[in-house]
Amino acid sequence: MKLDRKEILKALETITIAGEGQNMVESGAVANVLTFGDEVVVDLVLHTPAMHIKKRAEDDIKKTIHELISADAKIKVNIKVETPEKAEIKGRAIPGIKNIIAVASGKGGVGKSTVTANLAVTLAKMGFKVGVLDADVYGPSMPIMFDVENEKPVSITVDGKSKIKPVESYEIKMLSIGFFTAPSQAVIWRGPMAAKALKQMIFDADWGELDFMLLDLPPGTGDIHLSIMQSLPITGAVVVSTPQAVALADAKKGVSMFMQDNINVPVLGIIENMAYFTPEELPNNKYYIFGQEGAKNLAADLDVPFLGEVPIVQSIREAGDYGRPAALQTASPIESVFEEITRNVVQETVNRNESLPATEAIKITTMAGCSAVKKN
Repeated sequence: MKLDRKEILKALETITIAGEGQNMVESGAVANVLTFGDEVVVDLVLHTPAMHIKKRAEDDIKKTIHELISADAKIKVNIKVETPEKAEIKGRAIPGIKNIIAVASGKGGVGKSTVTANLAVTLAKMGFKVGVLDADVYGPSMPIMFDVENEKPVSITVDGKSKIKPVESYEIKMLSIGFFTAPSQAVIWRGPMAAKALKQMIFDADWGELDFMLLDLPPGTGDIHLSIMQSLPITGAVVVSTPQAVALADAKKGVSMFMQDNINVPVLGIIENMAYFTPEELPNNKYYIFGQEGAKNLAADLDVPFLGEVPIVQSIREAGDYGRPAALQTASPIESVFEEITRNVVQETVNRNESLPATEAIKITTMAGCSAVKKN
């Protein structure tokens, strides 16, 4: 059987590469198609070196040709990766901070701050220097979770300039709007005022040398998120969700926000919180109260890494309430859970830094109805 090049190109128009809106022919990813009798060679050009995207593209090509053209076709796919030159970070990078990781969620109540706190202490236990910026201006929780709600940051002089000294707890440096307001005081600020306060905590603080700064973002996809991404070149984002459909719908929006062409913050992966419940008296049983593997399936659908799952455990909630993150419990199942997730976050950060150019801060150009953003 002799294969027809035009028919093959038409078949390839049914395939979309992850992260691109057009099919692989329209997008220019298919550089060439050659046929030799029952053999076909497809030359593909991708803009990401991610192994899972390359493998998926190759598998999709072979499956499509076999299903739509010929089950006996012999197919070879040559993949070339062309990534943009590593660019100098434009925006106000913070000297001494190597990686800035945004921890986000589409909706509130999914445990984003709890996950952030436990990621932070686990990173510190692994030997990394860690900072946490509580960017949830209207609902700061880090002071409680680290048992420092009565602490107040002090002013110090660094190189002749007045700087805020972050509060330290469990070897984590942190700042939160909660340090500057009374516990019962509501923060009733418009967006610009909240953004100004965040910028002061980011740039007017003496963070020192950090391997990781974790940003505990507020729920949703709003003004604070744009302000943060306008101010900082974020290394990558982690999205936290619970398994139920209503949370997953919002988590999908969170991932979509970071993947917008004009924002383009790499999504390091999704963490599923409250994944299942195991009663102490029935240690071999798992009860999927909020649904089973919803966030894991969402990660697969969106073609982003799944970083791990956190079960419903009473001690995690109690630890947060008492100001001692659960991951500090040595030789405990919870410690192991967060160690695995944190290792995955670190590995995805390494992969991102080795394969992708530096993220740029974004520049907001309009704020009428919906926001238009562009790279600096």
